[in-house]
Amino acid sequence: MNVIIIEDEKPAARRLSRLLSEQDIEVATMLHSVEESITWFRENNHPDLIFLDIQLSDGLSFEIFDAVEVKSAIIFTTAYDEYALQAFKLNSIDYLLKPIDDEELETAVKKYRNFKPENQRISIDFNDIKNLLVNPLEREFKKRFTVKVGQHLKIINADEVECFYSENKGTYAATSDGRNYLLDTTLEQLEEELSPQKFFRVSRKFFVNIDHINDIISYTNSRLQIKLKRYTEQEIIVSRERVNNFKLWLE
Repeated sequence: MNVIIIEDEKPAARRLSRLLSEQDIEVATMLHSVEESITWFRENNHPDLIFLDIQLSDGLSFEIFDAVEVKSAIIFTTAYDEYALQAFKLNSIDYLLKPIDDEELETAVKKYRNFKPENQRISIDFNDIKNLLVNPLEREFKKRFTVKVGQHLKIINADEVECFYSENKGTYAATSDGRNYLLDTTLEQLEEELSPQKFFRVSRKFFVNIDHINDIISYTNSRLQIKLKRYTEQEIIVSRERVNNFKLWLE
């Protein structure tokens, strides 16, 4: 199998290459920008499979296909939430949300091997995806939640929530008045419902609201610690594999 990686974050590209090598897949090359990729595709035989990041340092990776007809299957690697990916009308194989999980990667590769068409051609409506990524506010995200307090239902505005977190198999909203409310949902469901402009999943346990971040502190093992304005019950640590995307989100 002839594989290449297009990813602007070199540590992420190296990690993906290492994960693939554990599946006995050798990466032919790693490309890091739109311009570099266009040049490479014009001068080399196209691979069987591309691991493709959506956002590169010099633009969206879809611009590659505006310049060159690429005849390869694609597995997208992206930090965008699943909502954006619903727009894919494609002949690609799969997508992987960052940080990439080794088991999910193995499943995606198996899917490619089982699918592998004789004549691979990209049939992706890139305009749909680009419109979503450039104009993400067009989507309506959840603005309020209802929680049960005794015999009453209380309405909580999403803007009031400093963080969402999981604990003892429950999902909670910690609000700016210092209270914690049990929600009838999961963090995975919230990932599809929360505005990515406001909320970021910093770890498997926490979503934080950018408007309620009071301080960000360097932490051990290249991680970051987040201090919120009111919530202090647990340490909120940005996991190491999410730090780069968290910094991009802050900007």
